[in-house]
Amino acid sequence: MATARVLRRAVKAAAAGVLHYSGMRRAMAAYRRVQSGGRRILIVSYHRVVSDFTGELQRSIPGLLISQETFRRHIEEASAAGFDLVSIGDAVDVMAGRRVAKKDLCVITFDDGYRDIYRYAYPILKQLGVPAITYLPTAFIGTNRRFNHDRLFHLLRRTQERNFQPVYATLPDASLSLLGPILSGQKTVSAALDDFIGEHPTRVLTAIIDGLEQQLGGGQDLVPEQGDIMNWDEVRRMARDGFEFGAHTLGHTVLTLEPQAVVEQEILESKRTIEAEVGIQVRDFAYCNGWYSDEIIRTLASHGFRSGVTTEDLPNRIGGDPFTLKRKVLWENFSLGMLGDYSSPLTGCQLDDCFGLLGVSRPVPGRRTHSYRNGLLGNLVTRPGSSLTEAP
Repeated sequence: MATARVLRRAVKAAAAGVLHYSGMRRAMAAYRRVQSGGRRILIVSYHRVVSDFTGELQRSIPGLLISQETFRRHIEEASAAGFDLVSIGDAVDVMAGRRVAKKDLCVITFDDGYRDIYRYAYPILKQLGVPAITYLPTAFIGTNRRFNHDRLFHLLRRTQERNFQPVYATLPDASLSLLGPILSGQKTVSAALDDFIGEHPTRVLTAIIDGLEQQLGGGQDLVPEQGDIMNWDEVRRMARDGFEFGAHTLGHTVLTLEPQAVVEQEILESKRTIEAEVGIQVRDFAYCNGWYSDEIIRTLASHGFRSGVTTEDLPNRIGGDPFTLKRKVLWENFSLGMLGDYSSPLTGCQLDDCFGLLGVSRPVPGRRTHSYRNGLLGNLVTRPGSSLTEAP
């Protein structure tokens, strides 16, 4: 598995070098510009910007991490590729035809409100004068809580380290589909968790967390130290400097797995909380796990939102739907060359979507049939488009 990832990375880096130095990358960018209606609108997504990537990699979900230095280089690469770094509102206005852009546009977004954003991304953005928006799951802001995906990752790693065999009889039935592939070596923790989170509602995740913690004997070492969340003072400080904030539900909830009453509450209350705490108008939303439905879009529109961002790695087009904005989710390994060092040609090809145009990448659609019908969980479709995977 690791050998395959290294080989894939080497092939991609070599291809990026050919595309970059031959001039094909520039030609492909021009083609994408025409396809998009005259201007490319690239929206990139990050989660955690960290000072010590190698150290953090030993204890955190890899696909959520990017080093501070690589993050800075991404901004520089986007500018060098001809993108104007703008706000989400500017991008939506250009897509709707209310403004005309002189250059291609790039929007920087962050999901989840990790404190790493405040510590390590915010200073760089402020120094460079680059706007950004952070989508907040408001029930976590200002608390010591950790997200379910971080808690599960930590518990699963502890289970592996202790060679512990869970007693499935006292866990939710679905736990076998999560733990089985990990403990048998069929999947990495990240890959198994990625698949599982998109298929099961929050109550199942919390039940597994509670059950595993009890079986492992409890204790502070079962709660991850990393992954702490911003507080409201930090959010307000960023807002005073002009940085934007959007809603991301209350409890980081995948809304397509929830009944309409929960959808309404998660959307409206997250919006109201940010507006009350920060004194700003909230008009933008990020779908947890990238999943959305027609019902969720209608709910957003009815509550005064202007946009919703997915994790679909596809081009945005002038005249496109502002509630299905496409985003490219990035982490450290998207920029690693053949020798494991930073590759400028590879990063540029990622931002210019060369691999998408060549059909090498496989975007996962985020639109889903809402899984709740009359209070019953209906049939689920395909696997999620999420950001927890290990390989670019």
